[in-house]
Amino acid sequence: MNDDALLAALGERISHLAAELIDVRRDLHAHPELSREETRTTDVVARRLDASGVSVRLMPGTGLLAEVGAPEPTHRVALRADIDALPVRERTGLDFASTTPGVTHACGHDVHTAALLGAMLALKECEAALVERGIAVRGIFQAAEEIMPGGALEAITAGALDGVDVVFAVHCDPTLDVGEVGLREGALTAACDQVAVSLHGRGGHTSRPQLTEDLTYALAKVVTDVPAVLSRRLDPRTGTALVWGTISAGRAPNVIPSTGECRGTLRMLDAQAWLTVGPLLEEIVHGVVQPYGVQAKVERVKGVPPVVNSATGIEAFRLASLAGGMHPVPTTQSLGGEDFSWYLAHTDGAMARLGTRTHGGPTFDLHQGDLVVDERSITLGARLLASVAVLRRGRTARPDDSTLEAT
Repeated sequence: MNDDALLAALGERISHLAAELIDVRRDLHAHPELSREETRTTDVVARRLDASGVSVRLMPGTGLLAEVGAPEPTHRVALRADIDALPVRERTGLDFASTTPGVTHACGHDVHTAALLGAMLALKECEAALVERGIAVRGIFQAAEEIMPGGALEAITAGALDGVDVVFAVHCDPTLDVGEVGLREGALTAACDQVAVSLHGRGGHTSRPQLTEDLTYALAKVVTDVPAVLSRRLDPRTGTALVWGTISAGRAPNVIPSTGECRGTLRMLDAQAWLTVGPLLEEIVHGVVQPYGVQAKVERVKGVPPVVNSATGIEAFRLASLAGGMHPVPTTQSLGGEDFSWYLAHTDGAMARLGTRTHGGPTFDLHQGDLVVDERSITLGARLLASVAVLRRGRTARPDDSTLEAT
């Protein structure tokens, strides 16, 4: 079977699976599970793969690895999907909306999971052609992408990349029309950390601030001045953004509290600056609060480095997009964080953005409770993943990213 015939066969099998894949996605969407709690999701995927004869190995906790193709391959491709949901209340009004209060698939991981399931089922049906080519394909259904530093590290420890030559993934993009595939060589996402600053000081009555260590005022200075100073101490080309998500201090309007904190994310486009920013952040925080006499504690949960796509990985996605009747389009680097970066610190590969917007329809945003995706993207994602697995040839040198270690 030549490449064209194999691609056609994969496309035909995925078309036959279309209705089932939509049903699976809707089932997962109605029953979302938070990071490291994806027990039902793991079971749904494992049962369907096992029923089709796909080799399945459960990972510790949640998530699984699936394998098809040559038993002693000359080339092993990994395809990854993340399976966890977010602590966000759904506001779509869909018939299959989340039945779990305060939890929903607001980042499209249900689409990723259904698409990879479809790709693995189709590849299993074409397994003879994979064996002939000496190709094995490993499906990584990964837990806990939404928490830092991400479940990818645990999957790698469990053997997800053992013997793997190249790894691919897709991510839903509601700013691209269905049928479009966003591609970018080099950095696609940003490094991302969680930051918390806790202040402690002598509180008191708001009528006598001179007798206190005015913690609320000092906290306000941390919120405004630390991002400003950081932007002047770092090269602007690092693309650094420190943004606070929560601020808390006190309960009464006439009482200066003795404790308070702010929490947010630190995002950077530059991986090397990310490796060295910790001491600078500490220095700036302590310098900002020093005039007010309060004590500061800085906690930085080191998250993920940028996703850096290889040229060969992007070319493979471009060919797979065209083979599947999709439209590869340029895309830009974002400040979002994605733990797929840990896989690319070990081996060659790429992540593509999968268009989920209905032509002429509204543009939604990820991590919002009103996110709606065009479900045609599910089979397109399955075809893209299956195609890139069989089109990729050879192996490139692994990136020299040995310094990118999680804390």
